[in-house]
Amino acid sequence: MNTFNSPPISRRHFVLGASSAVALTALPFSQALSAETFLNSKNSEVKILSGNQFDLQIGYQTVNYTGKNSIATTVNGSLPAPILRWKEGERVRLRVTNNLHEDSSIHWHGIILPSTMDGSPGFDFAGIKPGETFEYEFDVKQSGTYWYHSHSGFQEQTGLLGAIIIDPKEPDPISYDRDLVILLSDWTDTAPAKIYSRLKKMSHYYNYRERTIADTWADIKANGIAQTWSERAMWNRMRMSDTDIADVSGYTYLMNGVSPAQNWTGFCKPGEKIRLRFINGAAMTIFDVRIPRLKMTVVAADGQAVQPVIVDEFRIGNAETYDVIVTLDTDKAHTLFAQTIDRTGFTCGILTTNLNLRAEIPALDAAPVLGHQDMGMDMSGMDHSNHTAPAKIDHSLHDMNTANKSEPDHSHHNMNAAEMDHSGHDMSAMEGMDHSNHNMHATPSSVMENLAKAGFGSNFDQGSKSTHYATEFGPHVDMHSEMPRSGLNDPGIGLRDHQEKYNRKVLRYADLRSLHPTQDKRQPTREIELHLNGNMHRYMWSINGESFMNAAPIELTYGERIRIILVNDTMMTHPIHLHGMWSELETGDPDFIPRKHTILVQPGSKISYLVTADAKGRWAYHCHLLYHMLGMMRMVKVV
Repeated sequence: MNTFNSPPISRRHFVLGASSAVALTALPFSQALSAETFLNSKNSEVKILSGNQFDLQIGYQTVNYTGKNSIATTVNGSLPAPILRWKEGERVRLRVTNNLHEDSSIHWHGIILPSTMDGSPGFDFAGIKPGETFEYEFDVKQSGTYWYHSHSGFQEQTGLLGAIIIDPKEPDPISYDRDLVILLSDWTDTAPAKIYSRLKKMSHYYNYRERTIADTWADIKANGIAQTWSERAMWNRMRMSDTDIADVSGYTYLMNGVSPAQNWTGFCKPGEKIRLRFINGAAMTIFDVRIPRLKMTVVAADGQAVQPVIVDEFRIGNAETYDVIVTLDTDKAHTLFAQTIDRTGFTCGILTTNLNLRAEIPALDAAPVLGHQDMGMDMSGMDHSNHTAPAKIDHSLHDMNTANKSEPDHSHHNMNAAEMDHSGHDMSAMEGMDHSNHNMHATPSSVMENLAKAGFGSNFDQGSKSTHYATEFGPHVDMHSEMPRSGLNDPGIGLRDHQEKYNRKVLRYADLRSLHPTQDKRQPTREIELHLNGNMHRYMWSINGESFMNAAPIELTYGERIRIILVNDTMMTHPIHLHGMWSELETGDPDFIPRKHTILVQPGSKISYLVTADAKGRWAYHCHLLYHMLGMMRMVKVV
């Protein structure tokens, strides 16, 4: 089955698709730069625009990444769009002209600014009509690595994305000699609307790892007929596939707009400290990044400096950014390798001190398979010392598709209560559990006193049975995480055994500590628990079982400090982005809480973070997987 784990191959023999020809006339940056030209390039091939006045033209451009001409949506004719280099403390003015035949927009991802400048149509911004120019103007209040992209239709998928680098007003706390932007993205010649239509008709249309007879035979040999039959029956009843890791595969994956066959190259001098600014600008692809035989020191997450963490590998969700420091020895070349979460593809480039050197492209890691932990049913982190549980839990009678129930019906769950002893669990807290603090209204002071301390939240509880809203039951929701564990220490599906298997240290959210002290040390006054729901078979996505069109806004009072708990009731990994305000991830140190703008929520798990409602207006809050966004979206109103 696994035909993707081929032996390492050299760049000389690597061929991607039918053709890797690029219509050079269509691309303003050259993938065929001469060595001399490249050496004269200060940072990357993508044009850099700096200062505080910018004119950006959104338009169409013909590109060819696969041997077939396609139309991309670009800024100033460039894919990716030009790198914008700002200075903290300055006021920037950006005149954006829409030359498309439809409305467009540019959202400044992760930038703290007025809601009217955020660039999200339908909130406090109307979008830019064809032929019109909109002038964005705001103060730059932060530094670091960010990006910008369209927030209209599927234009992000067709190429409207670019990097933002903001130099700090004060001396940079991160020491380096040279920085390089590494912008990852996914390209397809297929019209995004057609992709979405296919997913709605057949959600596994792009799953190239569907199980085969050979897989079943391998399972029988490994696990026996009875267990194989039981597991297959369970997945069939749930109408899910344990290989459904990513919704869309088969893209041409790009690094700075360059396919693997064109080989993006970053040049540095021996001994230089290189700051690699990784940005995941992909529409639907989560990447796992590593540089074989080279340690990476993570120094920033989502633009914000963090205490250094040395790793071999990290996962970067859609819209996340990570800055890492690397140093190359004399006359060495290394491959920058970013493989997709489902291991069906990759993009890569080369980092070298000598343009005549080459580096081997590694094989893809083994493809992951979903399990009980990803269903929110893993109990391995709990103290079972007093349990007399059956040796095996049979999920074959679980029906995740039971519809139209106002209350969860567990009558078909064969948990065999008679055999399970819960006496060792303190369930008293669950009796008549008061979830009033989970709604979106004021929390009684007595409940406030019981909230976990800032910096810890739900990420440090022992795991508890999840309670679901009535709106989460129906044909639009196919799964509920009954015992979601914190995703804080989970590097994610496909990475969990890499330390033992490959001796690679993988970054976890639990490793992140802000470099700077926490600015707002107040305790949260209430919690908002949100459930990420879906019916994977019908390709329906929602929050708390409600689509964006039917849901009331989440209302925050200006100045309050709250906790958001996200529970992932699906088997997909969701990158959740809150516009306009920081998401302060609770990693266990209240004095150095890391600030992020996008949070990955692992399948079947939960995660908590703090938000200071310090920006009035109407803000978007959504999953950053492009084809999930239509349903998994909320408006946050700060009044």
